[in-house]
Amino acid sequence: MKTVYTDRHRLRNAKTELYGGAIVPPFECAERLDFITQRLKEVDLGPIVEPQSFGLDPVRRIHDADYLDFLSICWDEWKAAGFEGEAIAANWPARRMSSRRPKHIDGLIGYHALASETSICPGTWEAAQASADVALTARKLIAEGERAAFALCRPPGHHATGDMFGGYCFLNNAAIAAQAFLDDGAKKVAILDVDFHHGNGTQDIFYGRDDVLFASLHGEPETAFPYFLGYADETGEGAGRGFTLNYPMPEGTPFDKWAEALDDALAKIRGYQPTALVVSLGVDTFEEDPISYFKLKSDDYTTYGRMIGKTGLPTLFVMEGGYAVEQVGINTVNVLQGFEDAAPALN
Repeated sequence: MKTVYTDRHRLRNAKTELYGGAIVPPFECAERLDFITQRLKEVDLGPIVEPQSFGLDPVRRIHDADYLDFLSICWDEWKAAGFEGEAIAANWPARRMSSRRPKHIDGLIGYHALASETSICPGTWEAAQASADVALTARKLIAEGERAAFALCRPPGHHATGDMFGGYCFLNNAAIAAQAFLDDGAKKVAILDVDFHHGNGTQDIFYGRDDVLFASLHGEPETAFPYFLGYADETGEGAGRGFTLNYPMPEGTPFDKWAEALDDALAKIRGYQPTALVVSLGVDTFEEDPISYFKLKSDDYTTYGRMIGKTGLPTLFVMEGGYAVEQVGINTVNVLQGFEDAAPALN
């Protein structure tokens, strides 16, 4: 399996995250990808290739123009306003408040933020664009005949909506790639989100559509970030009714219970008969992850990689979360190896 990766992710080197009332070093850090690339080389999974540049046209298929403009100017305007730290939202259009778009950067960042833990630092916009190019390049490999490809994206993407960032996410890489499949002639695409945290951004983007089936396995929203989406009764609206599948699970969920949800999601994906499958691959379901509460062990990732491989679908893996840094490489690559062990050759 080919992996698409670029060192340009290091352009985002944030120093601050708001966590538990304190400013801490971000859990989402460049070292995560160092451990993954090291493991990819140790097991010789396949070539690691640089991404092509696709520009913003495929990104605009998912994200609003005003939002992209905000991301491109945020850091410069934040500094011009005289703020000394990294850009962090402190104001929101809360319930019963006006949702008009402010002009001052202190209000504008809150307008486009869905959470305050994620700071914007120098290089964030450039790294986010590079991350989208990674996903688009890996998608192109599949379109050209590869059975599967791994988009080693950073920043991650599945929390980003069409016009909001948060949860370390700025551009929704999985959604951008899924839309590119459709724009390239696919009739239907499925997105399977196995990150511990609900893919609220991806759900929001496709909630009213029937050409993308979205299935997410995650911590129950009553007790886990991002809190405000991911309930089981959220199934889509309008043309999209029935094409969103949510599997919220409680604290301490072990692999056997988690795998039951995966098995059900994969059965529904097979029934949907998509042209391709996009997997939002987060490995923060690991028992030692510092900000999550499922209990998967390293060998479980190999097992569920095989489960995904048995669908027989062309599959794009897009990297999302996973913050037990020393194990993130092993767990991520275990999924990919399990997939390769089980996936039948494509015709």
